[in-house]
Amino acid sequence: MTATIARRLGEFALAVLVASVVVFGLLSVLPGDPARVQLGLQASAADVARLRQQLGLDRPLVVRYWDWISGFATGDMGTSYSSRTAVAPQVLDALQVSLLLVGAGILVAIVIALPLGTVSALRQHRPDGTALTALSQVGISVPNFLAGLVLVTVFAVGLGWLPSGGWTAPAEDPVAFARHLVLPALSLGLVRGAILSRYTRAAVLDIQREDFMRTARAKGLTPGAAMRRHGIRNALVPVVTVTGVEFSALIIGAVVIETVFVIPGMGSLLLRSVAGRDLVQVQAIVMVIVVLVLLVNLLVDLLHTVIDPRLRSAR
Repeated sequence: MTATIARRLGEFALAVLVASVVVFGLLSVLPGDPARVQLGLQASAADVARLRQQLGLDRPLVVRYWDWISGFATGDMGTSYSSRTAVAPQVLDALQVSLLLVGAGILVAIVIALPLGTVSALRQHRPDGTALTALSQVGISVPNFLAGLVLVTVFAVGLGWLPSGGWTAPAEDPVAFARHLVLPALSLGLVRGAILSRYTRAAVLDIQREDFMRTARAKGLTPGAAMRRHGIRNALVPVVTVTGVEFSALIIGAVVIETVFVIPGMGSLLLRSVAGRDLVQVQAIVMVIVVLVLLVNLLVDLLHTVIDPRLRSAR
């Protein structure tokens, strides 16, 4: 187990390094000059050259990359081109908001997907199982932003039960925080839960065809009891994998939901940074998202070895 963790940590570090090179390289070769964008088209060449020197854009690309990645490793994400303030506090504040939103969204997705997928698999030839399968298919076809608009129309505008947008920090007012979190979390979780339920259903159906499940039923256990005692842990391996993928998808999907509900998260900050061509801030945001996705993949891989002991012995 220790060797597995050490190997995966090494792969994680290598992946982060490669990703940093790709992110920095792609953003560095984008057309347009940040100094020219800030000063405007009427600025003289001398003024543009002076600002480029102040921003450090006249230095070699390798030097700029080393300064950026070494600072990033110590928590220094650079200075914003537009606001001339440190990027790290802004990114970390937005990251906290996005993590709360994504965490609530994945919780909603899991609460929906596990029972829905399991029941639809166990009752696949019955009307209620068919109805649950059809319901998940409908959920898959609905975009996140459309689900958000429908929820706002019904529960905020129509019924007036919940606010239509905005954000309150949990430390300021826990009740207001929960009220502002419900609709965006449902917008993210309902769609991803429908997708995850399909994979859960497929995993449960595959486990039901295994020899050890047939043996358990031959001994007198009902399909539900056999699944609870012998099948769930085996079915969790592919479900955990897909949950990690869905978590990564939620991080990306939160960009749209944060815009719909006016939430000051990573998505909103990224859109403002792109609009202002603040490449330092864009680099920091993209890199944080990449590291977060790689970290989720690392945790999923380690969870596999905890859930399935055969993976430990194989490795």
